[in-house]
Amino acid sequence: MARMDVNRSGEMEVFTRVVEYGGFTHAARSLRMTPSAVSKLVSRLEARLGARLINRSTRKLQLTAEGEAFHARAVRVLADIDEAESMAAAGSAPRGRIRVNANVSFGLHHLTPLIPVFLKKHPHICLDLVLTDQVIDLLDERTDVAIRVGPMQPSQLMARKLGESRTAVVASPDYLARCGTPQTLEDLLAHNRISFNFARIFDEWPFRTPAGLTSAPACGDVSVGDGETARRLALAGHGLARLALFHIGPDIAAGRLIPVLEAFNPGDVEEINAVYLGQGGYLPARVRAFIDFLAETLRTKGFMPPSA
Repeated sequence: MARMDVNRSGEMEVFTRVVEYGGFTHAARSLRMTPSAVSKLVSRLEARLGARLINRSTRKLQLTAEGEAFHARAVRVLADIDEAESMAAAGSAPRGRIRVNANVSFGLHHLTPLIPVFLKKHPHICLDLVLTDQVIDLLDERTDVAIRVGPMQPSQLMARKLGESRTAVVASPDYLARCGTPQTLEDLLAHNRISFNFARIFDEWPFRTPAGLTSAPACGDVSVGDGETARRLALAGHGLARLALFHIGPDIAAGRLIPVLEAFNPGDVEEINAVYLGQGGYLPARVRAFIDFLAETLRTKGFMPPSA
């Protein structure tokens, strides 16, 4: 039986902060404790468990196998405590703050219009929304959910598919009137192609030809850091852009942008995923409510094909 004078949840909180912040000093600052107090508490926890949880060095901390196992359980226990307290305080209604990250184009055109609807449905939840096309580290940025568009890279993150969207090469009617409409891939050489300037993009445009798949470099006199800027440059008649239809669909429907080289479109799609930390398969109720809301709402808007 556990001793009543041992604050096990407090020990878990300190230990998980040390892991989260990668050291005693930053963890202590977040907990408003001294680094020596945090170090002593972790040492006391290790002594009580009879196992070393962290290998310490002058440069960094590294979890032992026992530390990794204890950390995974501790995160889940602390989340259970938080949810139990939230449910006791407000019945079964999810509550708390959710920090959300999304790329600029999806965030502006699809996420922000849904926020008032979500918050009206869940009045005890607050949202912190950050829009950027840079891929962030959820742990470093203390982010609960990130909406990512494009291929998923191998990681420890959990993911839930929210939808998918085909892509197209487009230009404004004004640009095509001035520079001509490309009919072949060789015609691209004479056109300004708006590119992206962040490292995660392999900036070549794929095309399908009778001989198979090929690609052409996206090169021109301007490169941008997000899809919305590329869209606005294309609308301004500055060149060709290759963007997802979830982003430019209304522009195409209104005739503001015209798809080109559709005969060579490979039909590839960009997946839209919600990614989250979700240790041990556990999600706080507020985060689960947000992801469920997005999945259902985007499905009704046609982001997810019926067979998915």
